Amino acid sequence: MPWSPSILNLPWMTITKIEAVDPVRIEADYTGPVRCPHCASERLRKKAPFVRQVRHESIGQRLVWLVLRGYKYLCRACGRYFRQRFPGLLSYQRATEPFKSEVCQDHHDGICQSRLARRMRLGTATLERWYHRFLERKMAERLNAACPRVLGIDEHFFTRKAGYATTFCDLRKHRVFDVVLGRSETALEGYLARLKGKERVRVVCMDLSGTYRAIVRRHFPRALIVADRFHVIRLIGHHIHQLWRQIDPTQRWNRGLLSLLRRREDRLDPQQYQALAAYFQAQPAIAALSRFKQELWELLRPRGLNPPACRPLIRELLDRIWQLKNSPFPTLAALGQTVEDWQEEIARMWRFRRNNGITEGFHTKMEMISRRAFGFKNFDNYRLRVRACCC
Repeated sequence: MPWSPSILNLPWMTITKIEAVDPVRIEADYTGPVRCPHCASERLRKKAPFVRQVRHESIGQRLVWLVLRGYKYLCRACGRYFRQRFPGLLSYQRATEPFKSEVCQDHHDGICQSRLARRMRLGTATLERWYHRFLERKMAERLNAACPRVLGIDEHFFTRKAGYATTFCDLRKHRVFDVVLGRSETALEGYLARLKGKERVRVVCMDLSGTYRAIVRRHFPRALIVADRFHVIRLIGHHIHQLWRQIDPTQRWNRGLLSLLRRREDRLDPQQYQALAAYFQAQPAIAALSRFKQELWELLRPRGLNPPACRPLIRELLDRIWQLKNSPFPTLAALGQTVEDWQEEIARMWRFRRNNGITEGFHTKMEMISRRAFGFKNFDNYRLRVRACCC
């Protein structure tokens, strides 16, 4: 039959009979060349016939059983007996590789394991074993992947017993490069010492973590560290709001007012703007504090600028740091010291468009992966699943 390869998706297979029931039963013969698996000789003597009945990929919504007829052979060259091999079917397996790929891809796309096993009439342990091999094959495709040029580094929680894990993300290709257990320099030392292609990294985007900065400076000496804009702006807002609670402790639990103070003024509707203006009229000190915060946020917002456009912004940033450090309030003085310690990394935000939001988004996906699996105890299985799903 000329349509046999299209129906079966297997080469050298000829369909001899189809029983259109559920499950569909297809009988087929192999018409391709037969060689000895030991010496590749074609000098064979045909012996006894045999029949293999295996699962095959579905036709529509109907399950398929594939019945293959083959022979046992004697190799005249090496004198060994062997059973005939079929393309797409490994030895001692009761399912073809296309069927395994179909099941694994459905599970990879989000179908629950128990529901998929029930629909395909398989055991959950069998499906888990197939899917684990499927993930290992996907991992093998990226085994020798080069270190990305633009790298994002951040931490996320794994388990109470194991603690935190560090995510290395390729910000240019929007995929997770690797996940390593631990977040300290000691925990990451062994992995980073074996990492190849570290000299390719040119930019590393990260939050204001002194540990990660020391790691990057030691293991990625040619990379420029860029502070993540979200974490810098959140740090400024956090210190400003702490001082607001000290100045006006009576309103510290007013969530509506706190929501207005956390927003940008250009994103308030007229009613919200009038309510905030009325509060500022009664509290002029907080009005000045909020104005300073909004101006500092506006200063840090530009991105993708050339060096001449960054020079006036650098002068203004240094002036703002001086004002913070000389403030009589300890909260603002501490903020000024932190910004001064990270002034180079913060200033680089104006030159680069990349930020660590891609890594944070993958952390949300990792959390969903862990929830769908009802948690992971083995970090190697977790790493395997993350690298296969977040690519």
